[in-house]
Amino acid sequence: MHFDLNFPVTASGSTSQPKKNKNKQPQQSSQAAFTPAQIKGIEARLDLLEHLGYTVIAFNQSVNKKIDPKTHVNILDGLLQQLRARPGTVFLKRLTIVLDNDSEKGFGLTNANASLVEPYDVIALLPTTPATFSLACLTHSLPSPLTAHIVALPLTLPRLPFQLKHTLVRTAIKNGAVFEINYAGAIGGESDASLSTFGVSDTGASGKRNWWAAAREVVRVTKGKGIIVSGGVASEADYRGPKDIANLLTLLDLAQNLAHDASVAAPKSLILRAQARKTYRAVLSEPRLVIPETTQVVAPIQQTGDSEKRDNVNISEKSSRSSPNPALTLPQPAGSKKRTCDEVSLESTANRHVNKKIREAANAEGQSRRKKKKGGNR
Repeated sequence: MHFDLNFPVTASGSTSQPKKNKNKQPQQSSQAAFTPAQIKGIEARLDLLEHLGYTVIAFNQSVNKKIDPKTHVNILDGLLQQLRARPGTVFLKRLTIVLDNDSEKGFGLTNANASLVEPYDVIALLPTTPATFSLACLTHSLPSPLTAHIVALPLTLPRLPFQLKHTLVRTAIKNGAVFEINYAGAIGGESDASLSTFGVSDTGASGKRNWWAAAREVVRVTKGKGIIVSGGVASEADYRGPKDIANLLTLLDLAQNLAHDASVAAPKSLILRAQARKTYRAVLSEPRLVIPETTQVVAPIQQTGDSEKRDNVNISEKSSRSSPNPALTLPQPAGSKKRTCDEVSLESTANRHVNKKIREAANAEGQSRRKKKKGGNR
């Protein structure tokens, strides 16, 4: 079972940047839909991923700055209805929030927006400032229904906009979050178009060089733990198989077992935690009522005195027929005569009497000696 938790999709008319107020959140149209050409391209990409051996695919919807209840539209629900069924392949829905300076005041992961976030299976944060990176690692990685499961990193930028501090990274990993590495930047492929619009992605030779330098730093700080590798690829020619990705990660000084875990074990545990975090602090799971099978209890039959005596007589007769001596026999060593419990009890009683007499005689003899000694001293 192999995972690709970053399958970027963008609907036609899903985002529109106003001419005025260019720095504000792009408005999402409520009429966002996918054209037949886009559906055909997505189906072709899914066919290729299925051929390469991927069985769990997460469709990624990116949002800039914050979740705005007035403009936010879930485009993934309509997409899954238009795609054809694929037996053996699991489709997930992922929401990625790109954080910038305006997101430091809040980016929508609140209880008021819980209904907007609940349909998504995985939530990811892509910080671009030191303050938002600290928030993603310390605050929003704690187990809750609004937690961030993935901390995505802009590895193709000329330089990471924040420092990967050991305390922040260890805290995020301890809370259950993981750091994502998209291999699209390693091969200089075409990445998510929305990220390029938001200014957090760079392509070409410079982007490839930046990716290798930043990815090595991520592996060094995390020591290869708490890392997942995803595609983030928007073109069919840039997809790679799971074994190729594992070999690619070994070039980052990552051990082969850790490279395998980054594409198999870590994503699997992440999805399980994401499902459990929909409950209160991941403590309670969905209860299931189990009704035991009904058993019939037979009431005891009351018997009269004559019938009880008759039963007792029958029992005694049966026991006497089964064994000639109803007394219990004890095991004895080979060659010795078998003795009943009555014989053993009589013998032990006689021994107790003999021992008592011996003790009394010894006490009397001792008292007489003490009296004689006292008389001689006088």
